[in-house]
Formats: sequence, structure tokens, C-alpha cells
Amino acid sequence: MNKITIVGCGRVGESTAQILAKEELCREILLLDIHAGVPEGVALDIQESASLLRFDTRVTGATDPAAMAGSDLVIVTAGFPRKPGMSRSDVLDSNLAIIDDVIDNTLRYAPHAMLMIVTNPVDVLTWHAWKKTGWPRQRIFGQSGALDTARMTSFIAMQTGYSVKDISALVLGGHGDAMVPLARFTNIAGIPIQHFLTDDEIADIAERTRQGGGEILALKKHSSAYDSPAAAIAIMVDAISHNRRRILPCVSILDGEYGQHDIAMGIPAVLDENGLVKIIELKLDQTEQADFQRSADKVRTDIERLT
Repeated sequence: MNKITIVGCGRVGESTAQILAKEELCREILLLDIHAGVPEGVALDIQESASLLRFDTRVTGATDPAAMAGSDLVIVTAGFPRKPGMSRSDVLDSNLAIIDDVIDNTLRYAPHAMLMIVTNPVDVLTWHAWKKTGWPRQRIFGQSGALDTARMTSFIAMQTGYSVKDISALVLGGHGDAMVPLARFTNIAGIPIQHFLTDDEIADIAERTRQGGGEILALKKHSSAYDSPAAAIAIMVDAISHNRRRILPCVSILDGEYGQHDIAMGIPAVLDENGLVKIIELKLDQTEQADFQRSADKVRTDIERLT
């Protein structure tokens, strides 16, 4: 890609920009924020690391949304973070106005871009962005499944002591307390996870995965996670930028898949230079399908607040 705009210069946006620049996933990164001086300062700080980290990516900052013109991808990290004790749904009302403003600016200045939503509640806001733009669903997707799966993978490595590089996990559903970690699709070097862990240990890992973001928030108290979300964003951008056709868990608009219509949820999907080009529909067993439906019901509850 030639140009990526990151809307929001908070910790997730800044960390994302640093990784994308270092990995040279595009020629230009624009950091966009409403606070004068902040995006320019963050951009300059990252740019001054270029000779040390050996990248040629050009990083700039702006407060004028017109600067996003020519963007191939717009990544939205702007929004109010949740505080300890809050759910992701609790920030829906405050973040909806921010997303609406970003969408309006994208439609005006970068109408041919792809749109990646990171702001919470990501499932609902991805659905809202799809409705508001009227774009094909392949151009609008959200980041959460890659992060949730990475957390599950990390917890398995911590529990077993085996290399995280050999662990493959999968988490579906909404990005919240009702997400669906799938032990049946999880393995270490191709060996089913049940060979290494007891049912109780697997259940504990699944629950810790559901509470992964909240656990970090409770520990840090004044900041939610940002390094792992940024890394998850970067892995999705890498798949698009290099046309890898990777299968990654993404928040996707569903149109009949998994028995769901007119909703956005985390499922495995194919990412390439054209965006989210294919949804992988797994055959879930009765318990998995029931868990997925419960997760969908929670997402729909928030969607109904917007309709």
C-alpha cells in the first residue's frame, strides 16, 4: 500500500504507527487527531527513530481530515477507552459520535479506501460503519479476533511451557465477555490441545481469554492494552499490504454465515490486497453453535440501541 491513515493518536494508534513504519508496510503513514500538535509530535517522534530502526516509511501528523486524501486504508483507533469495571459496550454511546465523524471524513476525502475499525465496541461499530457507508463488506472489517486469538495462544504457551510459535488457536464471536474460544480448533504443532491440558485447564484458559483485556486494565488501572492490539492490527495490515491471502480472525459482516444476518462478529476470514475477500465458515458442534449464538445475541442487543 502507498498510504495508511491512523485516526487517533492514543497509545494504540501510536504503537500501531510505530510497528507499521518499522515493518515498512506502506510508503506513508498519516496520524490524524483532533488535538493540535499531538499528531505532529507523535509522527515526528516516530520519524526520528527511522535511522535507528532502519525504515524509509514517511510518518506525518495532521488535524485537518483533508490530509487523509489518497489513503488506501483508514484505521480507526480513536475513542474513549473503558475504565476498570466497564464493559466494552459501556463506551458505545460516547464512541458512536467519534466514529460517525471519522466515517463522514473518510467518505469525503478517502472514498476508495478500506476501513478497519478498532474502537470499541468494535463489532457494533464495524456494523454501523458498514451501514453508514453503504460499501461492500469486503472493504469494512474490524480488529479483535486476531487479538483475542493471540491472547489465547499466549495463555496456552504460559500454561504448557511450549513455544508460542507452535501453538495455533482460534476465537470466534463478539469482542466481549461472550467471545467463543474454540478448543476443538486449537493445537500445538498439530497435536490437539487436549493432549497437553485437562478440561479444567482448557476452561480456565478460555475464561482468561474472555477477560484478557479486562485483566490488563485492572492491573494497569489508568490504561488499557495497546501493544498487543497494535501487533494484531499490524498482522492484518501485513496480510493486506503483501497480498498474502492469510486466514485471520476478523470482525466481519455476516450475511447468512454461521446462521447470522445483518451483524458483525469475529470469524476466520481471508485477507488480501482487496480487503476481506472470503469468510471461512466452520462446522460448529451443538455446544459451539449455542455459544456463538449467545455471543451474537449480546452484539445484537447493542446494535438495537442504534436502530
